[in-house]
Amino acid sequence: MFGFGKKRRELAPMEQALLRTPARHKLESIILSSDDEAWQPTRRLVDLAIRAASRAADISFPDLDSRKAKERRWYRTWPGEHYRLLAALVADLEALNVIEIGTWTGMGTLSIASALPPGGRVVTFDIVPWNSLKRSWFHQADFVDGRIVQHLADVTAPEGMEPYRNLFAEADFIFIDAPKDGVTEQNFIDTLGALTLPKNPIVMFDDTRVLNMIHIWRQLKRPKLDITSFGHWSGTGLVDWNGKRTPRKV
Repeated sequence: MFGFGKKRRELAPMEQALLRTPARHKLESIILSSDDEAWQPTRRLVDLAIRAASRAADISFPDLDSRKAKERRWYRTWPGEHYRLLAALVADLEALNVIEIGTWTGMGTLSIASALPPGGRVVTFDIVPWNSLKRSWFHQADFVDGRIVQHLADVTAPEGMEPYRNLFAEADFIFIDAPKDGVTEQNFIDTLGALTLPKNPIVMFDDTRVLNMIHIWRQLKRPKLDITSFGHWSGTGLVDWNGKRTPRKV
């Protein structure tokens, strides 16, 4: 049975065929119209996305290539994965202060770090230390010069964010790759919304087309742009956090 309306129905033959279409990974999602999306992108977002997509086409990660890993090298996949796009965005923004929510194996962190300008740093937050994971991409030496910093803290709640308010106030780019549990990302949006972010950061969300994220992304009341075709197949969204674009009346 299938359907998101009031009446559920049997799958049509074409729908059954689509479900049988070969793919490495499949997730349920919903397609939503964009003409009645109230929060349209600013020109800043559109121009940034175009420049970053073009730049991503030529990015490589020789440092990651040189590392041994037990994880598939997803950073080589583009489009379809967001690692090259992440680096392109950081490079285009010349972002000195980058914040990542969700370290995990560190592939994203190292992708970001590869594009930092001199004096730049990426601060990555998680509740699991990087050296407790068998699949981590990090070396201890990555943390020596302060270019990469990991904090073990949950900043998705006000009490967890409080010690890091000044850090977020300095952010040029924030990447959200939290658990997509239908709660954490919304908590972070609410907490971040209570802060003053004077550097007008760009905020990037991962997995925006996963079911638990669709409502959260749609209801985000800030100028935003879906750039999934140039990012992660499961959804990539950019937000001009302080953007002043007037919401479209629908």
